[in-house]
Amino acid sequence: MSNQRISMVTLGVADLDRAKSFYVAWGWEVRADEKSIAFFQLNGCVLALFGLEDLAADQARPDATLGTGAMTLAQNYATEEEVEERFSAALFAGATVLKRPEATEWGGYSGYIADPDGHVWELARNPFWDLGGDGSVTIPPPSDEPPAPRKRKSRSE
Repeated sequence: MSNQRISMVTLGVADLDRAKSFYVAWGWEVRADEKSIAFFQLNGCVLALFGLEDLAADQARPDATLGTGAMTLAQNYATEEEVEERFSAALFAGATVLKRPEATEWGGYSGYIADPDGHVWELARNPFWDLGGDGSVTIPPPSDEPPAPRKRKSRSE
């Protein structure tokens, strides 16, 4: 079994019902639902929504103040149109706009939203990564060839 993997991502949420409602409205399906935690089956991993107080207790830190961390969850798409559609769907479900989708300096297209608890999601198209039909991403192996030199624009261009 690979050590380089994630089996589950757990997001601490202030209001479990509100959080579940957001993800369901965004098109996700709850796979298992318990008193203080809800699970969504993803491609090869699970996303859990866990009430903040219950999550802190589960971590043996009952007095900890949990919040959102400096991390971003991401979904990649095959086209800019798909990014725009899922971005709009997230807003309709109750997300907050952090950055509208736009072309990036690295050649992709991405935007950022926050769910009702402030967890940040990037919705992106990365033309340099392979995207499977199920949404799984594969980073191509490094090429043995050096990168092609960038063509400089002349002043007349």
